[in-house]
Amino acid sequence: MTASTLPLRTGGHLLVDQLLVQKVDTVFCVPGESYLEVLDGLYDARDRIRLINARHEAGAANMAEAYGKLTGRPGICMVTRGPGACHAAVGVHTAFQDSTPMILLIGQVGREFADREAFQEIDYRAMFAPVAKWVAQIEVTARIPEYLARAFTVATQGRPGPVVLALPEDMLREAAQVPDAPRSRPIRGGVPAVELDELRDRLVAAERPMVLVGGSGWSDAACRHIQSFCESNGLPVACSFRRQDIFDNNSASFAGDLGTSGPPALVKRMKQADLLVVVGARLGEMTTQGYTIMDPPVAGRSLVHIHADSGELGRVYAPDLAINTGVNAFAEAVADARWISADRYKAWRENARADYLAYMEPNTPPGPVDLPEVMRQLQPFLQGDYVLTLDAGNHTGWPQRFLSYARPGRQIGPTSGAMGYSVPAAVAASLVRPDALVIGCVGDGGFMMSGQEIATAVQHGGRPIVLVFNNGMYGTIRMHQERHHPGRVIGTDLTSPDFVAYGKALGAHSERVTSTEEFLPAFERARASGKAAVIDIEADPELVSTRFTLSSLGVVAN
Repeated sequence: MTASTLPLRTGGHLLVDQLLVQKVDTVFCVPGESYLEVLDGLYDARDRIRLINARHEAGAANMAEAYGKLTGRPGICMVTRGPGACHAAVGVHTAFQDSTPMILLIGQVGREFADREAFQEIDYRAMFAPVAKWVAQIEVTARIPEYLARAFTVATQGRPGPVVLALPEDMLREAAQVPDAPRSRPIRGGVPAVELDELRDRLVAAERPMVLVGGSGWSDAACRHIQSFCESNGLPVACSFRRQDIFDNNSASFAGDLGTSGPPALVKRMKQADLLVVVGARLGEMTTQGYTIMDPPVAGRSLVHIHADSGELGRVYAPDLAINTGVNAFAEAVADARWISADRYKAWRENARADYLAYMEPNTPPGPVDLPEVMRQLQPFLQGDYVLTLDAGNHTGWPQRFLSYARPGRQIGPTSGAMGYSVPAAVAASLVRPDALVIGCVGDGGFMMSGQEIATAVQHGGRPIVLVFNNGMYGTIRMHQERHHPGRVIGTDLTSPDFVAYGKALGAHSERVTSTEEFLPAFERARASGKAAVIDIEADPELVSTRFTLSSLGVVAN
């Protein structure tokens, strides 16, 4: 087909056609006049692309980020210029730190107004450069297919992450005759046999090995493969922060999560290990417990690092063996490897497992609502196809510490520590996986940041069950205040509206739980309601975390 015989398409319609080429099925947005042509194109594609209009751009961006986590494909978010882009920035930052494929499309001022500080004008290259893999502005309508194809490739290649494209509104109105780009297909590298041989030799020589799994992009098959490898070779395994669904927590090899809610004994054990095999995780602050497990840049013990992005290999710690490949390729390569007797590290592995199981027992007194018991009551529901979303804050310690995870179930939360994530993520999960049980865990502070997205779920048929851990304060910051400035509490108390009335006003089934005995019946009624639900759990402010009470920090709760 020659250029003269190609259809004449506006930039907005051309862009939507590229989304169809890339097999996009869902777009999250808050509509804006700066990209009306794209919305018009989506109208023609409404039977193939579902448009989810969120109530806030941060919610839309977090929904797209959650979509990327759950599917492995770029979550698509569209927002308008200026304020819309600023609101969406939190989702881009989360996608960057969490290594999640995502594409943010921003309406932009017309090209003829550029560089005059026109209405809502921002230089997005400067704004998003530190938190995106690639930022660009499409100036020529005919190049839309080129830019979109590259955006999908960059978002998924190597270490996945966010891409930001600015779309001048006059460019979207112009028409062009140009062919569609082919569908992007990321390159997946294999694992050289010589590197597997060296890994085997290091495992054979080790006396106290530990495997750390983490990062993004794990398929269910890869999770099965890495579990088979570790169990067959008798290796103890930890997961990085908020990646507990990678490895079956009921496995005798599982030793806990190396995050904010894992067993303290695990940190000590990681320091004692003479070989660390890190699969997919970045060796950042959280994973290394503030860079204390190893002293950068020399690990001080044998370090094997497997990662899809060569830029992460040696970034902080110099590995003795670096394997530049993705987690799925690596897991498949070692799935059937039987290099070591499963009894070789038996005592080391069993002690690690015992520490984990001991930590599953609560060490703080129960309040009116016994939260560890509530988690135990939830556990039977977390079988098969489920998604549990997390927010930021100490309340996440209960689902992270007292629940067990395994694929095909999923645990998704922001390793970036962003508040306001859980509700929009739960909404997205319920829309992406409509047959799954979706539970969102959020504090009262986080719920007030994004609880309005319950209305998005109601409008589009989502059915998440949101558990609000309501203790009347920003609990994490209060805990730090009590530690570092006892008796000088300021800025952390919260007065919230009636969450039951709020949830009902948004169209959700809503209940309040004030005692342990009330939880399970309330949860079962929420499930039976067949719609989005809010359960307001009255959490004792004295129980500021799973490990500490306010009193133990030096000040009795008031």
